[in-house]
Amino acid sequence: MEHAQEQEACLEQTQRYCVQRPIYNQELLQGQLHRRQRTPQTLGQKIAHSWRCSSKKAKSHLYRFLPILKWLPRYPVKEYLLGDIISGISTGVMQLPQGLAYALLAAVPPVFGLYSSFYPVFLYTFFGTSKHISIGTFAVVSMMVGGVAVREVPDEIISVDYNSTNVTDVLEYYSARDTKRVQVAVVLAFLSGLIQLCLGFLRFGFVAIYLTEPLVRGFTTAAAVHVFTSQLKYFLGIKTSRYSGPLSVVYSIAAVLSKITTTNIAALIVGLTCIVLLLIGKEINLRFKKKLPVPIPMEIIVVIIGTGVSAGMNLSESYKVDVVGNIPQGLRAPAVPEIQLIPALFVDAVAIAIVGFSMAVSMAKIFALKHGYTIDGNQELIALGICNSVGSFFQTFSITCSMSRSLVQESTGGRTQIAGTLSAIMVLLVIVAIGYLFEPLPQTVLAAIVMVNLKGMFKQFGDIMHFWRTSKIELAIWVVAFVASLFLGLDYGLLTAVTFAMITVIYRTQSPQYRILGQIPNTDIYCDVEEYEEVKEYPGIKIFQANTSLYFANSESYTSALKKKTGVDPGALLAARRKAQKRHAREIKAANEHRKKAVLKLVNSSTNDVEASVKHEIASDDLPVNGKFADSSVQDIPPDEHEYFVEPKPNIHSLILDFTPVNFVDSVGAKTLKSIIKEHKEVGVCVCIASCSGPVMNELTRLNFFDKSVTRELLFHSIHDAVLACQVKDGCAAQDDSNL
Repeated sequence: MEHAQEQEACLEQTQRYCVQRPIYNQELLQGQLHRRQRTPQTLGQKIAHSWRCSSKKAKSHLYRFLPILKWLPRYPVKEYLLGDIISGISTGVMQLPQGLAYALLAAVPPVFGLYSSFYPVFLYTFFGTSKHISIGTFAVVSMMVGGVAVREVPDEIISVDYNSTNVTDVLEYYSARDTKRVQVAVVLAFLSGLIQLCLGFLRFGFVAIYLTEPLVRGFTTAAAVHVFTSQLKYFLGIKTSRYSGPLSVVYSIAAVLSKITTTNIAALIVGLTCIVLLLIGKEINLRFKKKLPVPIPMEIIVVIIGTGVSAGMNLSESYKVDVVGNIPQGLRAPAVPEIQLIPALFVDAVAIAIVGFSMAVSMAKIFALKHGYTIDGNQELIALGICNSVGSFFQTFSITCSMSRSLVQESTGGRTQIAGTLSAIMVLLVIVAIGYLFEPLPQTVLAAIVMVNLKGMFKQFGDIMHFWRTSKIELAIWVVAFVASLFLGLDYGLLTAVTFAMITVIYRTQSPQYRILGQIPNTDIYCDVEEYEEVKEYPGIKIFQANTSLYFANSESYTSALKKKTGVDPGALLAARRKAQKRHAREIKAANEHRKKAVLKLVNSSTNDVEASVKHEIASDDLPVNGKFADSSVQDIPPDEHEYFVEPKPNIHSLILDFTPVNFVDSVGAKTLKSIIKEHKEVGVCVCIASCSGPVMNELTRLNFFDKSVTRELLFHSIHDAVLACQVKDGCAAQDDSNL
């Protein structure tokens, strides 16, 4: 071990590289390189090529659209099947209670949560590219759907008295309200699916990058608060209206507190018992994760116990505990969504489509990276779009990936999408065979399941301290996403958060870091002179770097920082020169006038015309004034006044702009750059550009940046090339001055 360390240290000391080559500017470098000949294609040729179809291309597109055709024939049954079966069963027993619970969030009857846990999951097997995520109902998306459904179909849309003794009127009210809300949820699923499909076919999978991690985590934390407050009335057995839109959290909490005295004690006891059991089960699963073959399915256990207790004690009749109620047996016939609702729901559908996709693709990327395979973001959009749009014909609401179920599916040995299919089959068995058994299930049990599943999201409050230590800007994004989503609602909150995230990007480009670089001695490496003691500047040369592109938003700040960092302000120098020249001219003029007055005085005092004429002729040449000639009166100024009249000069002869971090330059940036070069040239400072990338060079060419005064000879391949060129140029200029 010690020998290996010594050998490594020896290599570090002896490894060197030495390159001898000319000093390259872009003009010289381009003259020595030969561009590859490329025949540009016309628009018609590009269209014809894109539409040309061969058997290989058709097969590739088919495999891309239906990934199951690629992996299913190669499925290793002996190696993967047992793990997929265990994983499918484990995920299915979670899928069932979560489907029922998240239907309450979506403001639709529980059976529609079962539909949403079957059709989309089954479809994803054929079209999805991730092997480990669990598609289905998810708290955040269900909450967004429920908010829209309550907004479009509020509780007061059909007037009925809560205290009405006519049971038929009450049942008809709830039936009519739920039917309308289901229609809204179905149209949202259809529309969000179409949006995802369009984005997928247009290869717009990159839109998820605009939902940064701090934004998503702040948004989901606020959504967790929304979900928690919406479940309080079910948990406590309180009858209150459901609110949506801005300040809905405040209104919901106020409504619950106003009726806290009507809490159903039986519902509260059942709910608290379920929460305790669920937390104990989760803690056991976490502590004994490696020892347990599969996680303990506490959610389905709680559902079974809650259903049994409710049925045995007749909680619905004896203690007025709200239960799930009617669960129709069998699958519904497909139906076309209510198309006339689309205009009112389009904006909400866009938000749900993007949030759903970002959740799914982020989890899919995590598992793909862990298990060494790749996912296709565009195909994931298409898969989610098909799951939502096709599922909407079977009365499903919008779905996405569930984080908790995905972790269970992966940790229990799931290897492919077969695990998801098996979990969907388990839900199907409940729908067609034993769904009626869960009709006595208390709603407080489902509320307890939802609340406990929010535990992971509430842990995201710890992000505040993390981002405080790492990045204040990301902390600001998290806080804005959380506060806006909490008080403005999830839709407007998401829009506000995305807008703020964009503003932070603009702020970062407008407020970059500016540095003066210097050389590490005897190397071609240049670093910040303020950061390292060993770094030295070349006399008369300033190297300026800004870690941003140059465009309209930061061109003024770039120029200001350049003047501040280099200490050279061409405008101020030129103004000082002009001022000094004017003062110098006025002084010469004053000296001349003084000389003329002295001559006239001598002429007038003379009595001899001949002598006067002689004196006049002498004075008209170089007459001494007070014993001194006029020129010397201007030249022999005291030292402090002499400096005052001398034209100001910069303390450098060369300025190098490091363009390594520059990704693009627009027309305003090009004009700013040209102005910098010309202004510095007027005060005797040569400006060079180093490490300019090819795309930026092409942009400058298209913007007509180069002309007779600004040529490619000012652009150098590296900082060191520019430094050596400036030294050579300054040496030649000094030699010419000495020869003169």
